Amino acid sequence: MPRPPVQIRTVSCKSSTASLEFTQSILESGFAVVSDHPIPFKLITDSFDEWARFFSSEEKHRYTFEAATQAGYFPFRSENAKDYSKKDLKEFFHFYSTRNELPTATREFTPTLYKQLHDLSKTLLGWIQENTPDHVRMHFSESLTSMIEGSEETLLRPIHYPPLTGAEEEGAVRAAAHEDINLITLLPAATAPGLQVKDLQGNWIDVPCDPGTIVVNSGDMLKMASRDYFPSTTHQVVNPPGAASRLPRYSMPLFLHPRGNVRLSEGHTARSYLEERLSEIGLLKSKANLT
Repeated sequence: MPRPPVQIRTVSCKSSTASLEFTQSILESGFAVVSDHPIPFKLITDSFDEWARFFSSEEKHRYTFEAATQAGYFPFRSENAKDYSKKDLKEFFHFYSTRNELPTATREFTPTLYKQLHDLSKTLLGWIQENTPDHVRMHFSESLTSMIEGSEETLLRPIHYPPLTGAEEEGAVRAAAHEDINLITLLPAATAPGLQVKDLQGNWIDVPCDPGTIVVNSGDMLKMASRDYFPSTTHQVVNPPGAASRLPRYSMPLFLHPRGNVRLSEGHTARSYLEERLSEIGLLKSKANLT
């Protein structure tokens, strides 16, 4: 009998059962949508506006990334998904709170959004921690919330997907199918739809993009730390059809990473696993670049 399609739950933070509902959605699909959270909608839209101005200006080239820090501006077509040769149709910026400064044009609203997303992530990781069975939780080298304390790898990544021109390389998409590297990702609803998640039967399911909500998904590091109890679900951003293809799309995920010395498994710390994955997606040419 075929399995039912993936159901990505929308969970209200005001619900008395929010903790359990959220964790169950992550367990079932690797994704959850959070509503009625404490982050003001206007703060999110104002932050998107800051980055739209940044990506449309020549100032961005002053912030081109450094390989040693992986911080700064990554030009169009810098990244490819693991095991996929074609570069994604996007440009983006890497902001690490301990590693680089935000561009001048993005300092009014983005720092506050970063802090509030980070604070919310502690709540969400706490929900996962408390609803993880004892036989799984025993494998965590420390609590999920403490894993991110003092981390220098947690990353805010504002992304700009430019309008399509029709001259794109065949097979190139805005973000090819991939899994996230980190523990969990918090993604304020993007300015346009396009995010899809792959279910167990290989079907692509649209992820809700309701303004003001925050999409949350689990990543490879949570999967590893939980001995595969929590999934790291494949997802992608598709090229839109018709008139929508001539419009830009902006998104702003916060990737929650453990400290580099956190033990995820017998074979990996968070640092060793991150370096391995960055090499696979074309952002790190050599591990020596981060030493």
